[in-house]
This record gives sequence, C-alpha cells and structure tokens, in this order.
Amino acid sequence: MKLSVFNPILYDKTLEEAIIYLKKLGVNAMEVGCGGFPGTAHVNARELVKDPGKAEEIRNLFNKYGMEICALSTHGNALHPNKEIAKEFQVDFEATCKLAGLLGVETIITFSGCPGDSDNAKYPNWVTCPWPEDFLQILDYQWDKLVAYWQKATAFAASCGVKKIALEMHPGFCVYNPLTCMKLREAVGDMIGANVDPSHLIWQGIDVPEAIRYLGKAIYHFHAKDTRIDKHNTAVSGVLDTRHYSDEINRAWVFRTVGYGSNDTMWKDIFSMLNLVGYNGPVSIEHEDSVMIPTEGLEKAVRYLQGLMIENPKPGTMSWA
Repeated sequence: MKLSVFNPILYDKTLEEAIIYLKKLGVNAMEVGCGGFPGTAHVNARELVKDPGKAEEIRNLFNKYGMEICALSTHGNALHPNKEIAKEFQVDFEATCKLAGLLGVETIITFSGCPGDSDNAKYPNWVTCPWPEDFLQILDYQWDKLVAYWQKATAFAASCGVKKIALEMHPGFCVYNPLTCMKLREAVGDMIGANVDPSHLIWQGIDVPEAIRYLGKAIYHFHAKDTRIDKHNTAVSGVLDTRHYSDEINRAWVFRTVGYGSNDTMWKDIFSMLNLVGYNGPVSIEHEDSVMIPTEGLEKAVRYLQGLMIENPKPGTMSWA
C-alpha cells in the first residue's frame, strides 16, 4: 500500500508547493481533484484536455518530484434530475476520463449519482426505507436510470483508457454501502468498483473490516478518513442527522482525522483485511476534520498512518509453517 493525500486540503498552495510539502512529509502519491465537488484549484480537466501540452506539463511536474498521481477525482451527480446540473457534472466526468488518458492514470473516483423520484423531479431522492411501498417503486425507477447511465459511462471511460471507476459509497447517492456497490457492479461489469471510505460506513453501523472482506477484489481505492460517533447525542437522536457539520458538539457524528474517531485496533484490522483481500493500492488521506486546522490534522494523519499501514503485500511463504 502507498500513502497518498487527496489534494483539496492543500488548495491554499500552488500545485508545486503542495507536492513539495507532501514530499517533505514522506508522501509519494496524490489523488487529484479536477472537477465536480472536489473543485479545480490545482488541475482543471476541462481546460487541460483542450491543451495536451499543458497536461504534459502537469505530468512532468509530478515526475520532477517523484510524485505519483494515483487517481483523478470528479465526484458529482450526473443523474441529478435538474438537467443543467447533471450536464455540468457529466462534462466534468468526461473531461476527467480524457485527462486520465493523457496522464496515464488508470483510476477515476466519483459518486454513483442519485436521480429524483420521477422524470418530473427537481431534486435527488435518497431512499432509506422500504415502506410505504412508494419508496420501492422509486428505487426501481432510480436503478433503471442508474444501470443505463453507467453502462454508457463505463464504455466512454474505457475508450479513454480508464481501467477502474471507484465509486465512493456515500449516503445521499444510490451506491452508499457495499451491498449497493456490488449490485451496480454485477449489473454493469467489473470496471465498477469501490472507493472504501470508512468515515461514511462507520456512522451507518457498518463493520469496516468486514465490509472490506465482502468487497474483496472490487476495492479500487481507499480513503483514510475517520468518524467519531457521539454516544450522548445518538442516544436521543440516532445517527440520521441533518444538523450542519459545524455544529460538532451537538451532532450525532462528525468526521475526524484518522485515529480520532476509531481506535488503533480498528485501523490495524482495516489494513490487515485490505492486505488479506489483496489490496495494494493507495491509502489516500481525505482531511475533513473541522476540529483541527488543516495542516495539523493532515500531518497527524500522515504520522499515524505511517505507523499503522502495511506497506508490502502479504508474504507468499511462511518460514515457521
């Protein structure tokens, strides 16, 4: 496994400054946002695909410092019922696929998307329960849209040279847990896989090492981000919480830097299970801890992971057995 950082946290630096900073911390890979929700402060896929020369400059900058681009991220909702919003996310997705081809990057990170409840909807509709049965009808409608979209999207991505699309399992979208991720993979093909981000699984009550065991070879990327469950607040409100993320002390859960939400044992189990299922890809720090200033949280995460990550694949032989 290799330590990476997802670049939005470094948007106050130029791309070269960010690379130099990470190298000093001992980080040798970067997950680069280039459209959609991650933004385009360092890399703008739409602009670069129009000028391959500038894309080559980006590649050369990373090579200069021995920094790998482990994935391109363009999280969005190309299935949004507002056609204008959907179009913008789709343009970003297609530009990111083309840029991946120019840069020789094999993996794209994004969301599955979430339609509305009908062709006349204005907003996405995330279904969380099976009754009344209206919700099951919404799910049938949404999954028809989802499968049809990703059949076309994977074909387009493949034509650009993309090998893997790692969907971040995120509540609010049709793929939000391991079961829904595998459902889409089975319907569309093995170009679809998972970006395992423990922070979104923990508050749903999912056992992350067991989720990793279940997903197995379908894991294409890993986000190192933690969540702290507030037992005082969940005791009276449960985990479905719409209070703003800045209301940390009253929320049921908040995103934290790795090690500040879950204990060492869980993180050791996570890395052990990743190794057991054969994952040897990026461990990409996504910093969204509002309790710490960005540099402190990021640097603590780097030091923590350097002590816990399993860097090498599982050994092929055992001298003692």
